[in-house]
Amino acid sequence: MLSAIGDARIWVNFYTLRGSASYCSARRKADIRHINKSDFETFWPCFKAIIEAKETYALDPDMSLEEAYRLWCEVPLETFVLEENGQIIGTYYIKPNAMGPGNHICNCGYMVADWARGKGIAKRLGEHSQRIALELGFEAMQFNSVVSSNQVAVTLWQKLGFNIIGTIPRGYRHGRLGYVDCYIMYKHLAE
Repeated sequence: MLSAIGDARIWVNFYTLRGSASYCSARRKADIRHINKSDFETFWPCFKAIIEAKETYALDPDMSLEEAYRLWCEVPLETFVLEENGQIIGTYYIKPNAMGPGNHICNCGYMVADWARGKGIAKRLGEHSQRIALELGFEAMQFNSVVSSNQVAVTLWQKLGFNIIGTIPRGYRHGRLGYVDCYIMYKHLAE
């Protein structure tokens, strides 16, 4: 099981071009590890802002921290955070998509802090979740309701090998756009 896996340690070296020939390098530590209650409480303002925006998640925008913690951290099989330089900047959960004969397919949900978007965080979480899914014995991954107007997510999942296998017409009441479609996205993981 997952306890034998341990924390995934990722060292990232990055270089920023300054002018034509001058480079600045720095080393930063980024960990993807199991979440704890303190992590979730730290991430709660980001989580709350995401669900209140009603642009990506079909969660009650008025849910309490305790309700959210139970839904995100206690109900799923595993939940992880990405911590970088001491800050929790992203999280995901993994759980079976269905019970019984359908429990070989997993489902995941991902959140990234608004200020950390566009930096590859969701991609790192997505890649990590696929490795964890295989280690947990899942054969495929399915996202049941990817909001079609969330083009960044749709494009990322397609780049990571997911296909749109269905559309739910007007499946989401978007906070700004009104009714929009949702996609069911799927990827076979096992060989």
